[in-house]
Order: sequence, then C-alpha cells, then structure tokens
Amino acid sequence: MATDDVAQLADSLAKTGVEDGELSYKGQGRKLDDAQSVEEMVKEIQDFEGLQALRLEGNTVGVEAAQAIAKALETKSALMRCYWSDMFTGRLRSEIPPSLNSLGDALMLAGARLTVLDLSDNAFGPDGVKGIENLLKSSTCYTLQELRLNNCGMGIGGGKILAASLIYNHKKSSAVGSPLSLKVFVAGRNRLENDGATALAQAFKLMGSMEEVHMPQNGINHAGVTALAEAMQHNPGLRILNLNDNTFTEKGAMAMAQALKHLRSIQVINFGDCLVRPEGAKAIAVSVSEGLPILKELNLSYGEITEDAALVVAQAVKDKDQLEKLDLNGNCIGEDGCRALKVAMEAMNMSELLGSLSEDEGEPEDDDDEEDEDDDEEEDDDEDDVDEEEVEEEEEEEEEEESTGNKVRHFSTPQSTPRPPEVSSFLSFPSPDKLLKLGPTRALLIEQQVDVSDATKTAEAFLKIASVYKEDNTEVRNAVLDSIDGLLRKAFTSSSFQGYSFVSSLLVLLGLIKSEDKVKPVIVVPGHLQALEHVVRQDYFPKESVAVLEAFMSRNNKTLESCGNAKNNLQSTLQRVRSQS
Repeated sequence: MATDDVAQLADSLAKTGVEDGELSYKGQGRKLDDAQSVEEMVKEIQDFEGLQALRLEGNTVGVEAAQAIAKALETKSALMRCYWSDMFTGRLRSEIPPSLNSLGDALMLAGARLTVLDLSDNAFGPDGVKGIENLLKSSTCYTLQELRLNNCGMGIGGGKILAASLIYNHKKSSAVGSPLSLKVFVAGRNRLENDGATALAQAFKLMGSMEEVHMPQNGINHAGVTALAEAMQHNPGLRILNLNDNTFTEKGAMAMAQALKHLRSIQVINFGDCLVRPEGAKAIAVSVSEGLPILKELNLSYGEITEDAALVVAQAVKDKDQLEKLDLNGNCIGEDGCRALKVAMEAMNMSELLGSLSEDEGEPEDDDDEEDEDDDEEEDDDEDDVDEEEVEEEEEEEEEEESTGNKVRHFSTPQSTPRPPEVSSFLSFPSPDKLLKLGPTRALLIEQQVDVSDATKTAEAFLKIASVYKEDNTEVRNAVLDSIDGLLRKAFTSSSFQGYSFVSSLLVLLGLIKSEDKVKPVIVVPGHLQALEHVVRQDYFPKESVAVLEAFMSRNNKTLESCGNAKNNLQSTLQRVRSQS
C-alpha cells in the first residue's frame, strides 16, 4: 500500500473512529443545523456496511439534521448501540422531541435490535422522554441491555413515562418469548423524587435482570428508597448499586439493609451522602457481614455516622477478601474515633483499604443539659418500671409454684430444664451471694435466660455478671468467670451473633464512646475490667477486637479513673495478646 494511501486511511480512521462496526463522531463539536450540514455524515453512514454502533455525542444536532441522519439509518438493521449523549447543546427544548422521534422511527423502520441506548446529558425533560416513548415500547428495544439517561432532567413525570414504557416493553416482549432483560440503568441527576423512583422500582421488580443501577442525586427520600430496596430483592444478579446523594434516613437504610441480604452478587455499594445515620449504618453492616462475599467497595461517607457505628461497619468487612475500598469520610466519628477506626482496620490487615477521613465532621454536639437530664429521668423511670415488672413476675412465678405443686409453667425455657426465679433476680439486681446461690449449673441457667443472638443484651449481661467480680474471693471469682465464659462462648460461636456489635455495645455501656440512642452508661467498677481482661485471653474472643479495645483503653477517660490498677492490667494484657496474634 502506498504511503499516501496509508496516511489517507489513518486520517479516515481518526475522523470517524471505526472500531468493531462502530462509526464515531464523538466529541467533534460539530454544529449540525440542517440537511446540508450533515451531507458528508449521511453518506458515511449509508456507505458503512454492517453498522453496529453510532456515536454522535459531543455534537449539537438540530431537527432537520436529525431527520437527515434518520433517513440514513432506515436501512441499518444491524445497528445495536446508539451513543447519543450530549448532542443537543444550545438547542431549544422544543427541538429535542421531534429530533428523537425521527431517529427512533428510523430505528424501528430498519428493524434494528438495540442493546445500548445512551441519551445522557441532554436535559430534555419529560417531553424528551415522550420523544423516545414509542421507541422504548417497540420491538427494537426488546433486546435492550443498557439504558443510560444520566442528567436529563426527566423529573417525576418523565420517570413515570419511562417506567410505564419499560413495563409495557416487558409485557410485549414476554408475550413473544424474549422478555426485556435490562442489565444497566443509569439515571442520575434527574429529579425523579419518590414518585418517579417508585414507578421505576416497579419496572425493576418486574424485569428482575438488573446488574447495575445508578440513580444518584434524585431527591429520593425513605419512601422511594424503600420501594427501590424492595425491587432490588428481585434482582439477585445486581453487582453495582449507586444511590449516592439521596436521603435514606434510618427508615430507608433499614429497608436497604434488608434488600442487601438477597444480593450475594453485589460488588459495589455507594450510599455516600445518603444520611444513613448510625442505626442505618449498623443495619447495613449486619447484612454486609452475613453475606455479600464478593463485595469490592462500600461507600457510607457523609451519612452522619458516629464512632460506634463506624466501628461496627469496619468489623463487618473483616472477611471480605475482595474488598478494595471502605469509604467512611465526612461522618461524625471524631478525632479519637478516627484513630480507633484506623487501628481496627490495621488489626484486620486492611488499613490500606480505608479511604481518607480528612473531612470527618467530628463528634456530634450534645443536646443541652436540660434535655439530657429529662432523658436521664425518663430512662430511670423506664428502668424502675422494668425492675418492678421483673420482681412481680418472679413473685407470680413463686406463687404459682406453691399453688400448683409440680405443674410449674415456664415460658422462657423448656419444661425439661426449669429455670429458678433467682436467675432473673440476679440479672436484675446482681450480687455475689445471688450468683453463688444459683449453684454449679449457674452458667447454663444464665445462658438460657440471656438472648445471645442480641449483642447488646449479651453485653449488658456480661457487665452485670462482671460487676460482682472479687479478686480476693476465689469462689466468687471463679463463679463469675465460669458464667462469663459460658455466656460469651455460646454467643461468639453462634453463626448469628455479631461480635463487632457486642464490642461496640460494650464500649457504649462503659461510657467510652457515645451513642445516638443516648444509652445510659453503667458505673464502671474494677470487676468490669478484671473480667474483660480474662475474656480477651480466651480463644472464643475475636483477635481483631483486641486492637479496638486497646485503642479505647489507652484514652484518658474519666469513667475509668476509679479503676486505675484494673485498667493498667487490662491495657498490658491487651498489648500482649495483640502482639501474640
């Protein structure tokens, strides 16, 4: 081939970007107003045998120009991919629907079978969606796999039209044995809000084929998020879910956490800037820890997540071998919390996977003292009520035993292992004497009384038992440690137990970290730390939690001032255990 011919071919390839049946005019900035302005383009389209993909993005196309291009497409039955984003810049919105109608009609006339339709960045509003409505309902889109409509300003109305078109398409395509199986949906920055999102959720639920859903910045709150969450449960092949910058709140986060339990194929979760809040983050963490084996990225940034919730999230990813990034930036973790978070990730050999924390908002400010006092009083009242109820239940149970002889009813344990009322009494008002009176089976009795599937209740029970620890009384010390070992071994070996939630709850109850729920910390006594020193040395206690405890015990905290020797001993043990792991 002559040098001139090679140069001419290279120039032609650079001009049109031919690749695998693709004709590209991408980013050429052409102003195509009328038929004359597209004469050359039309000829190239007509002459292109086996045209499979046409790229028009980055140009501006008027109505007449679109009609001329459409005419050239009427014979292109092999066309599968239309990359038509950002091609109406500077055009009146009224010009866009007729242009889209012309192009859509041509594709239908040609009998094309589209797999990709990208109309992003065209800002065509609801009327623009009407311009592609017939196309989306037609057999040309029965084979559609990717639909990209990012930043189109569809609004609620456009979202509803789009959803109805997809549902209609699925119905018609199913009738001929090839149901619409859309895999990728992109519709960020479209002001869909709750109604638009809810309408689209119905389409997603019906198709059940989604692999990627990107709907950031759409003004969706918990009602729309809940609808999407329910729909996602019916899409088990989902790999990427991006709902960044919508407003979940706890309600939406809880619903999404439930949906994640059904999505074992998911690799990327982007709930950044979604206001998931602490309880929502914890719920999501539970779903992450229990499933999602191939998770690569988890983004819970800018969600008002506090320190305790952030630690729960960190512990939830410990077994995610394919994880590449955990983003918790912009939350309310605080300086000490950020350090503890880094320590926790380092202990799991995952420190390099933790994203920047440079924009952390710091710990949330406390409410005024008067409100805190009111809350404390309410909590005290609640505790008094609970204690009175428990005492009444014990008294009723004792009376029933006296009046019915051997026919004693026990509601919380099987009849084969009757529970003495002293167990409830001990857990309500712990004392060394009550613990010893439970006898040699005290550990089993306590296990039966405590719901070890609940990490918080288990932490509370641990602290109650530990509160009666006496270093100088061998009998009491052994009774405490045996009871604690029995309880925690059962908890940590249970498949449903969330060990990281236990540690988080323990730190909250000890007053070492704050909780959004305003949990009232216990009065810390040396026995709490002495019992904990024993626990961290046991084989049932997760080693990655040792580093977290060490980070918190190293802080100067007033709640531990009365436990000087016990605190120092615990710190030394934590350092030793960590160095051995």
